[in-house]
Amino acid sequence: MEIVNMLEAKSSLSRLVDAIEKGREREIILARNGRPAAKLVPVDAEPTGQRIGVAKGMFVVPDNIDRHNDEVARLFSGEGQSWRSGSEQNSEGSLRPWFELVLANSR
Repeated sequence: MEIVNMLEAKSSLSRLVDAIEKGREREIILARNGRPAAKLVPVDAEPTGQRIGVAKGMFVVPDNIDRHNDEVARLFSGEGQSWRSGSEQNSEGSLRPWFELVLANSR
């Protein structure tokens, strides 16, 4: 592992990348004012690992998982929200954002 100062890295970036590509260096640390700031590594040096299907077989999806879709959509659209009081509405009749409500009630 080679440690290279930022000024040197600026002037010799091609040489540093070449050393990584050809395998002469596995990683090169770029330092700013003597402190490590970044790492130069080959593109394929960090394995991405499996992302899709990692939880396969760890849980069972119930057959009725979509049972409440219509109700959830209605709640997101704001239809049928009788629990909101008139004090939560502004002069135009629309609802204030939730965070404004929380702030107003916390004072």
